[in-house]
Amino acid sequence: MPKTTLVGTKFCYLPEWEKENFQEALAAFVNSCKTKKTQTLYSDLCHRAQETKDAKAFLEKEFTPYQINASDGCKTGLLTGYYEPQLRGSLTKTEVYKYPVHKTPDDLIIVDLGSVYPELKKYRLRGKIVGNKLVPYYARKDSEKQDNTPENIICYVDSKIDLFFLEIQGSGRVLLDNGENIYIGYDNQNGHPYKAIGRYLVKKKELKLEDVSLQSIRAWLEKNPARIDEVLNYNDSLVYFKQKDKPASGSLGIELTPKRSIAIDRKFIPLGSLLYLSADVDENKFCNVVLAQDTGGAINGAVRADLFMGHGEDAMQTAGKLKSEDLKLWILLPKHAKEDGS
Repeated sequence: MPKTTLVGTKFCYLPEWEKENFQEALAAFVNSCKTKKTQTLYSDLCHRAQETKDAKAFLEKEFTPYQINASDGCKTGLLTGYYEPQLRGSLTKTEVYKYPVHKTPDDLIIVDLGSVYPELKKYRLRGKIVGNKLVPYYARKDSEKQDNTPENIICYVDSKIDLFFLEIQGSGRVLLDNGENIYIGYDNQNGHPYKAIGRYLVKKKELKLEDVSLQSIRAWLEKNPARIDEVLNYNDSLVYFKQKDKPASGSLGIELTPKRSIAIDRKFIPLGSLLYLSADVDENKFCNVVLAQDTGGAINGAVRADLFMGHGEDAMQTAGKLKSEDLKLWILLPKHAKEDGS
């Protein structure tokens, strides 16, 4: 784990540890063990977890919690929430369904910098070839210049606002006009850095910082249709999707579990990791065993997490309002693991 400091502790010192639903937590871990990344991290513990009858005793016996601190010594970070949205769409472009859900373009070039410079492992460069040079790929405002032929489009939806928030969430469901529901999820990104439109609206004095949420941003966009493109195009980043055969599966490739799955920055936390988080949310303490099963363009830093809240209207309302700046994270490592604290 680069650029972090790990500080070992005991489970009895974790906030509200005794209130955890240990059977539910262990079930989420066993489910994550279906993936190769979690199996690699926890080897035989994945098998033994399936056979244990006392989840709490198993966790306390087999793991040691290490608090994750940023390289500057900061112990706290930002917790937000996300959900699986429901959109309306069609396989055919019409006057109603006219906003394309893009597949990854064939001419998008992805360079794994770690293959050339080992110290840049997990960093990627994206662009397109012009002449004999790699140049930045089309930004959001120029997306109509890329190949928009039907074979490069999954479907068309009826709301540019809904489509933008689908990009933020990373996966969703589209109810087609033929009655079929399809699942779509993150596949790639155009290489431009993510920029939060909430900050843009604050800068333009359209919203107050303390009022920024998914709901307030959506409400502003709906009330100001003439400025939708201006605001959305502030974020040059554009997400490309692929069709999936199951609901909300994150970067780990497994179906996400509400309030147990988090998106993390994998430059700091390995995908598939078992963690414990604590944060003050609306004057209440939220503490849970969670699993690093997803990533996101807005999820940056060692002490940073985005908590999956589920599917539907209730999940949207909860996720949109979830924000805590006193997040603490502990990674749960096998007792025998030798952690160098890097």
